[in-house]
Amino acid sequence: MSKVISAPKRFHVKKDDEVEVISGSHRGKKGKILQVLTGKSRVIIEGVAMMKKASRPTQTNPKGGIDEKEGTIHISNVRVTKPAASKQTSKK
Repeated sequence: MSKVISAPKRFHVKKDDEVEVISGSHRGKKGKILQVLTGKSRVIIEGVAMMKKASRPTQTNPKGGIDEKEGTIHISNVRVTKPAASKQTSKK
């Protein structure tokens, strides 16, 4: 039987926050959060944890090649340095 681990409903970071990696092999790197994966408790940070992925030739890219994109980092390994601007609504 496989165990289902439930993720918390809220996290200390959100999309567009400026964060710093505080643990792991990417320690000390800073960037903006592109996406929060709530089910897996991971984040994708711009320019951090870059990984290479091979792509097949297509009509738009006839040669194919190797693309570089951001990987994920566990949410507990990041610290907010500059929160995203929150949308404030005015009460009438």
